[in-house]
This record gives sequence, C-alpha cells and structure tokens, in this order.
Amino acid sequence: MIIAENLKKVYGGDIVSVDDLSFHIHKGEIVGFVGQNGAGKTTTIKMLTGILMPTEGRVKINGFDMREKPMEAKQSMGYIADNPDIFLRLTGLEYVNFIADIYGVSTTERKQRIEQMAERFGMEDSLNRQMVSYSHGMRQKMMVIAALVHNPPVWILDEPMTGLDPNAAYELKKMMREHADAGNCVFFSTHVLEVAEKLCDKIIMIRKGKDIYQGTLDELETQHRNKSLEEIFVEMTHEEF
Repeated sequence: MIIAENLKKVYGGDIVSVDDLSFHIHKGEIVGFVGQNGAGKTTTIKMLTGILMPTEGRVKINGFDMREKPMEAKQSMGYIADNPDIFLRLTGLEYVNFIADIYGVSTTERKQRIEQMAERFGMEDSLNRQMVSYSHGMRQKMMVIAALVHNPPVWILDEPMTGLDPNAAYELKKMMREHADAGNCVFFSTHVLEVAEKLCDKIIMIRKGKDIYQGTLDELETQHRNKSLEEIFVEMTHEEF
C-alpha cells in the first residue's frame, strides 16, 4: 500500500537528508519508523505525502504514483503532521468540516465519523470552541479527527502520540490496530520505543538518512541477545563524531 523506491533528498546541492531509502508496507501492517532527531524521518514522511518531491526515487500510495497521479495518491491517505498549530482561529468543527470538504465527504458520513472520533477522544464538548483555546494535546486530537474524516486506507503519521493524554493515546493505538486489521496500513514515526514494541508488526530504522534495519522487533532482539530495545537502538543509531 506504500512503496518507497530509492528515495533521496538533497538540500542546497550537497546536504543529503535521505539517501537511497526503499521499503514496502503492505495491507494489514502497522510499521514504526524510528531514528534519532535529524535522521531524516520527517523528510521521508513529507516525500511520502507529496509535500516534498524526492531528488531521486519514487513513491506509490495505494497503487498511485505520487508524481503521475498526486491527487489520487493524496486522496488515499490520511496525514498527521508533527505540528498541530494550524488554522487556530477556526473552531474544531469548522476545521474538520473544511478538511471534509476538500476530500468530498458527504454530510451524513462526516457527521457520523466526527461524532464517533470526538467521543473516543473526549472532544464532544470542545468542537465548537476556537482551536486557539485548545491545549497542545487537544489540537493534536483534532488533527487526528480531521486527517481520518475521509476514512483513508493509508495512514501516515508523524509522531502522532506527542501531547496526547494516556486515554487519547490508548484510543489512537486501538484505532491504528483496528485500521490495519481491516486490511489497511499504518506508517508512523515515533521516539517512544515502548509504543513501537507493543504496536508494530515491523519497524524501519534509519541513521543519517540511510536504512539500517527493516523487520520485526523479535528478529531484532534475536540478533542482539540479552539487550533491551533501548540498548539496541542506542547502539545501532550511535554516530561517531
């Protein structure tokens, strides 16, 4: 459902952020994307979503090439950015309706989905308030609701748990599992290794924009016996200066 082939992103002519990165994410999978700050995770996600075009390589979302059929590719995905501070003068409901309009979601469908997700995230009483009055966590919840209002098959999430309270984080993890179990896929970046350990079917680990591991956590731990996941991560992502 997500195909990334030989992705490379170069800034300013010589700063390589992502370097020859390839992976396939299939139906029914939740895949965690891990690496240190500055490893190239957000740049990769922006290439997957069409916000940035790769210097080299290609992206396919749900069978649609991002260069050749960008509208169809973007219609197939829900994207949650790493910064929820946008359109803050709108109420939560106005913002979600704005996104639903972009994706052509019918009035009946959006009403049902907004009500369901608002209830799961405890946002029913806050929908008609301006988002400028929200806490960071409440804004993050509203970004999740808006990103998923068109029920896309592919979810691409950049640090989606940041700022969420434990109840909301629990609900989002449940939703991610439900979505994958329904034959869809979820790709998300995270710094919280415990989340990756409990939720992911496999992980992709990068360092300096390069792939250093793809596979299950069980396989990774088998390769590094008697070490915690945290110890493995530190060892594999450590950079010599």
